[in-house]
Amino acid sequence: MKVIIDASNVASYGRDEDSKPKLDYILSAVKALEEKNNEFVIIADASLKHEIDDKDKYNELLEKGIIEQVESGNNADHFILNIAEQENAKILSNDMFREFNDEFHDINNMRIPFSFKEGNIIFGRSKKPKKVKNILQKISDSILVEMDRNRRESYTGKKEIEFSALNIAKESILRMDKSQRTGVGNKIEGVFSKIPMFGKVMDMIDDVETSAPYVIFVLVNPKNYKEAVRSAGNISVTVGDRLGLDNNPLIAVRNDLFMKPDRFDLNILYSDEVEDEAYYNVNIRINPNDESFIKKNSRNIASTIAGRIGSWKFPIVSVKVDVMLEKHGEYEIILERGVKSNV
Repeated sequence: MKVIIDASNVASYGRDEDSKPKLDYILSAVKALEEKNNEFVIIADASLKHEIDDKDKYNELLEKGIIEQVESGNNADHFILNIAEQENAKILSNDMFREFNDEFHDINNMRIPFSFKEGNIIFGRSKKPKKVKNILQKISDSILVEMDRNRRESYTGKKEIEFSALNIAKESILRMDKSQRTGVGNKIEGVFSKIPMFGKVMDMIDDVETSAPYVIFVLVNPKNYKEAVRSAGNISVTVGDRLGLDNNPLIAVRNDLFMKPDRFDLNILYSDEVEDEAYYNVNIRINPNDESFIKKNSRNIASTIAGRIGSWKFPIVSVKVDVMLEKHGEYEIILERGVKSNV
């Protein structure tokens, strides 16, 4: 592990107005890190050499380059945080660095707290990594952008309507009535993925063109998925009856990563506009910190993409760690041509 020793903070542990920063505290930290075979660098602000208790020995360490001093006029805390981020290093410091929270994503995870007992340093534990806000949505957006570059049109809207079976039926009727009056289909009007709908989804797909002129993808947060599925039959009958359709629309409920709890959106397609395959499989290269979280949600990512490109089947979504991606939130998207997909 790489560690930056915040020399000024370590030396000032327990300091009061009448005491001076202690060089021995820095040397104790060095000894403990060496014993654990950690790489380290000692960085101090310019003022420490004037305050330290053993100036002669401290200046000797400065001259030998064992301690690195931030030039006068520069902010040592910002310098240390920059180096830690660039080198993916930890910072040995009790400083919370609060004034830099907006600039640096997860300072508490970067920082190793400490204490001293009888002159020996005791290392604390860094906080667990903070999840990058909305990383699932960001990854899904990136995939859709790549799909678009490869001429796979997708729905990118994120309209949110209060979730209820009644509201789903009302919104479906409004949009389909408008479609019938204008004669224009709502190609990629909404979004979704595929998983069991009422019961046997794939058994129904072959008959869609003849039995259901419309397919209504209902986009919901996973929290509302089961309730939406339970209401699907009643929604279909209500919409078909109100619009006077010869055949009721097919309702396909999908989890969607863009939907907040208790909200929904719709993707209404003519049945012949729904694709049989996703055409592209998705490789996500991810940093080690976010690997577990992204793998756990890979099914929902695939679901969201399938719905937004208007495909019955999911793309295969694979998640692999890439050591070149070190920071939280870093990822790369690669599409692979292919027709294999999850059912």
